Amino acid sequence: MSAKNVEINNGINPAPLSIVAIGAGNRTAKYLHYILNHPEEVRLVGVVEINGLRRQNVAKAAGLRPSQCFSDVDSFFLDPVKADAVLICTPENAHFRPAMLALDHGYHVLLEKPIAQTLEECRAIAEKADTRGLTVGICHVLRYHPYFQKFKELVDNGELGQIVSVDHRASVGLDRATHSYVRGIFSNEKKTNPVLLSKCCHDVDFIVWLIGAKCRRLSSFGSLRWFTSAAAPEGAADRCVNCGIESDCPYSAVNLYKRRGAWTKNFDIPEGCTLADVVDRELEEGKFGRCVYHCDNDVVDHQVLSMIMENDVTVNMSMDFFTLEDHRITHVCLTHGEIYGDESRITVNDFRTRTSRIYDFSGLEGKPFHAGADIEIIRDFVNTLRMNRHKSILTGINDSIESHRICFNADVSMKRDVSIG
Repeated sequence: MSAKNVEINNGINPAPLSIVAIGAGNRTAKYLHYILNHPEEVRLVGVVEINGLRRQNVAKAAGLRPSQCFSDVDSFFLDPVKADAVLICTPENAHFRPAMLALDHGYHVLLEKPIAQTLEECRAIAEKADTRGLTVGICHVLRYHPYFQKFKELVDNGELGQIVSVDHRASVGLDRATHSYVRGIFSNEKKTNPVLLSKCCHDVDFIVWLIGAKCRRLSSFGSLRWFTSAAAPEGAADRCVNCGIESDCPYSAVNLYKRRGAWTKNFDIPEGCTLADVVDRELEEGKFGRCVYHCDNDVVDHQVLSMIMENDVTVNMSMDFFTLEDHRITHVCLTHGEIYGDESRITVNDFRTRTSRIYDFSGLEGKPFHAGADIEIIRDFVNTLRMNRHKSILTGINDSIESHRICFNADVSMKRDVSIG
């Protein structure tokens, strides 16, 4: 059985899009919220997930039959569900093969970032999509966020002239850094990607989108400076629960998960267990209970990237784990003014009038689904297909490849200490 084509009714009341979720983790849960609340636009008709608890939860929420549920990609593609598209939210090292198989079977694809683990794989997916006449959307959430859309609007309206330079800082924040990039799923390049791609391809995509030009040349520097066994203080144990200096450690897993209850939303809670049970077990024997100095992490914990774009705009970008705040700061210098933003507000300074104005986005802080941007991603994908506007999606794969090219080249530049053009 192969995928069916989207049924279009001259753009008037088109049939709901049918979609299969490959992967049933946190990202799928966000998109599922939209799917379940808009049955007139989209229906979930299948789920592929190796984790039985997650697969069962999605099946229950969407009312799926056992014949619509699969434990792995191979069993799904042996007898695929009839659908228009697939949503791929698997770990980063499991993007390429499902995406290529989906395109081979005639499915459109909404693919979580990063696209794949090599630039060649990214391009192969794009080429196959073009050859088959299929749409591949990439989940670059910043393009859909009201704050970043306002930044783009302020640059594009021409009021402040042309862009000269961009300075951008991605502050990862200690909690996110230790959870995801030291102890967690994104800590090892072989299993995921270089951290600039895993964490900051959103940021690089935003910069490319804002400037409207590709990178001509770049240099990058960084290292794994701190989270290594060589940096471990005297008395540091393998696990935080057994550590005599845990109470003074800023990276304590006990403090993060147990005392503060942070970063526990993605923990699976089996039937008959409580979150407290899961946290205790994780601290005692799971990967999230390990000492940050004794993990198998190899991604850098700080990195800088300098670029000159094809339109001569210069860019300086930095990524750092060692911040309390988890946010982005952007400063855009233009010929007739400047724009400064910290995700809470945007300040615009006009050189000619010597006046300033402020756009306040503080009310969006803490709002679910990245202030609605996650919802807009899937809404755009669904409506692009239903209305047969395949070239109009805001984050199509051909546009997204440039940010990935930059990140892959930045990793090479950093490791080889060379400038790349």
